[in-house]
Amino acid sequence: MKLFKKVLIANRGEIAVRIIRACRELGIRTVAVFSEVDRHSMHVRLADEAVCIGPAEAQQSYLHTPAILSAAEITDAEAIHPGYGFLSENPQFAEACVKSGIAFIGPRPENIKLGGDKAKARLILKKKGIPVVPGSDGVVKDLETAKKICKKIGYPVMLKATAGGGGRGMRIVQEEAALESAFNTAQREALAAFGNGDLYIEKFISSMRHIEVQILADNKGNVIHLGERDCSIQRRHQKLLEEAPAPGLDDKLRKKIGEYAVKAAKALKYRNVGTLEFILDSDDNLYFMEINTRVQVEHPITEVVTGVDIIKEQIKLSAGWPLELKQSKIKFSGHAIECRINAEDPESFIPSPGTINFLYVPGGPGVRVDTAAYSGWNVPSNYDSLIAKLIVHGRDREEARKRMLRALDEFIIEGIKTTIDFHKKILRDERFIIGEYDTGFIETL
Repeated sequence: MKLFKKVLIANRGEIAVRIIRACRELGIRTVAVFSEVDRHSMHVRLADEAVCIGPAEAQQSYLHTPAILSAAEITDAEAIHPGYGFLSENPQFAEACVKSGIAFIGPRPENIKLGGDKAKARLILKKKGIPVVPGSDGVVKDLETAKKICKKIGYPVMLKATAGGGGRGMRIVQEEAALESAFNTAQREALAAFGNGDLYIEKFISSMRHIEVQILADNKGNVIHLGERDCSIQRRHQKLLEEAPAPGLDDKLRKKIGEYAVKAAKALKYRNVGTLEFILDSDDNLYFMEINTRVQVEHPITEVVTGVDIIKEQIKLSAGWPLELKQSKIKFSGHAIECRINAEDPESFIPSPGTINFLYVPGGPGVRVDTAAYSGWNVPSNYDSLIAKLIVHGRDREEARKRMLRALDEFIIEGIKTTIDFHKKILRDERFIIGEYDTGFIETL
């Protein structure tokens, strides 16, 4: 079965470089698109062709569908890879690609729509016997309905945007007196961020871990999983550090999480690469949270413990290839940790754009760095502050932790502030060392 001859990458930064590498190994030519401020970015240098699609503002470049489709047309690109962020979870963009005769490297538009409608996905899986957090059966349209639901499930509760992500449109409500203000604020925030103000309600679980499972599904409905990741180290619902496998799970629970993920993907008729996200409470009760219909930032830790190139698999699945991997053949080796290195002040987390005067990336056994940064590169203020992902692999968790500390010590980025020192603080904390942490860890650090 044939692969694409040329792929356009509708993204920037480290994920664009990552996709270019996968395409090159598959013998596929690449087209980079870039905004004016990204003219000298690494993904532009590495791609076979490059097209400027507009000014620095994302709405006029990386989020501008006509410009991206035009770039694909003039370069004869057969497919578009959206990476993560930007248009990666936009069903209208996926549909526009299909209508233009261009393959969208990702799930089908209907999968993206369902993934974006978290309330609907949750209801489907609840009917299939997959546990979900107690809450509303679908969208909550008005305050009075919200009051009744909250009274039934009990406070505290979490208001969530059905089209949400990244912590936007989310509010924790401790008591009824605070519900009206939180409900109105979450609605406005969701509408501004996603163009959809719909909310749903879940019981707020104060002590929980965020566990996700990587899945692959072909067009015939065959589904496998590549194990779980623990993504509980978060600040304001933004992940900072991830590890695979999740620490502290027994074999029975680990097996159950994988089985639930495959069952959920089949129930949702999912295709291509995706991630099923779950909540694990302090009593090891597991609940479905949402499905992410794109490649995740943290996909490399799954790659290094399984040996599976997820981006290559994503491209092959989008070209119509059947799954070549069998669940019984997936073997897990050692432990992996990823630290997201952001251009931010490590104390205040305020973005720190500017010119990188000197860059030295760590190396050695079991160390991988995914980045588009280089000495002399100007980190723009217009986009996400992620500048590198540092991934380490060890025979066990403790070797991986020590290897990560060693690699962080070697990582030198001068000219801007970064979160390198903050990650060292996490890795040296006793609770992290013994693997006993939850999503509230950062607030208590």
